[in-house]
Amino acid sequence: MAKTKYQFNPESISYEKVEANFKTKIINVLKHMASSSVLAIVMVVVLFYFFGSPKERSLIRENQQLVAQYTRLNSELVKLQNVLTDLEQRDDNIYRVIFEAEPIHSNIRKAGYGGVNRYSNLENLENSELVISTNKKIDRIAKSMYVQTKSYDDVEVMVKNKFKMLASIPAIMPIAIKDFGRISSGYGWRIHPIYKTRKFHDGMDFNGTIGTPIYATGDGVVVYKNTERGYGKKVVIDHGFGYKTVYAHLDGYNVKKGQKVRRGEVIAFLGNTGSSTGPHIHYEVRKNNKTIDPINYYFNDLTADEYDSMVAYAANTGQTMD
Repeated sequence: MAKTKYQFNPESISYEKVEANFKTKIINVLKHMASSSVLAIVMVVVLFYFFGSPKERSLIRENQQLVAQYTRLNSELVKLQNVLTDLEQRDDNIYRVIFEAEPIHSNIRKAGYGGVNRYSNLENLENSELVISTNKKIDRIAKSMYVQTKSYDDVEVMVKNKFKMLASIPAIMPIAIKDFGRISSGYGWRIHPIYKTRKFHDGMDFNGTIGTPIYATGDGVVVYKNTERGYGKKVVIDHGFGYKTVYAHLDGYNVKKGQKVRRGEVIAFLGNTGSSTGPHIHYEVRKNNKTIDPINYYFNDLTADEYDSMVAYAANTGQTMD
């Protein structure tokens, strides 16, 4: 109910009722509305400044949740990277060692992304450091997983070729002997029989009678059959998988160039050709065109005790026969 206003009249010495005209009423209403609006605006501004709007509070909560999710994701990515690193180490140090394959170079495994900045569109975001760090981890893991998958494809092929590889690796002696005393020289530094100087001996020498059968020590293909200075009559077999074997100072051949041979097949006969001081065979094992000690490749022929005896004979540091 509107209040009634009175005004004192000194002539009548009494209060008389003030009748407001229409204009006055309109002005009063506008004053009330203006003051109410100003007060409302001030209250809204204060409320939003200290407490934020409902939408802002919702966005703040959503942002906090996203930060928490990114933090948890980072933690999970670290665990995933550790698992992937373990798989890479197993691949390089177990699987590829078993199949005698070269490990994947770290430059390939850890290769990054060159060129432009892949994360420039994220740099202006709030919490950009966390977002960029997470994206980098994801990219690194994705790259590592791709490389590891390709590596396992290679290992799968190696597994399928396992039996072929085992048949091809040189695994027997080139000559049938029961007396290890027929080993005239082992692998390593020895005295040259002609020049009487120390020279590295790239293989093993087995002495015997001329015409003694010489055997292929693994499946392969004859890639060389000819006479060569120093080596005399010589045969080279390519076994695949990086392996080659050399048979030198032969008396005669039992194979042709390009012929496929099987382990244990007679390929030639012991002789005394080339730079030789007596009937013997010079035998080499080469892996990736580098000579290695053949004594490590007789596991199909020897027991553990026999292997120890052969090592003792092969350790003779005297002069060679070639």
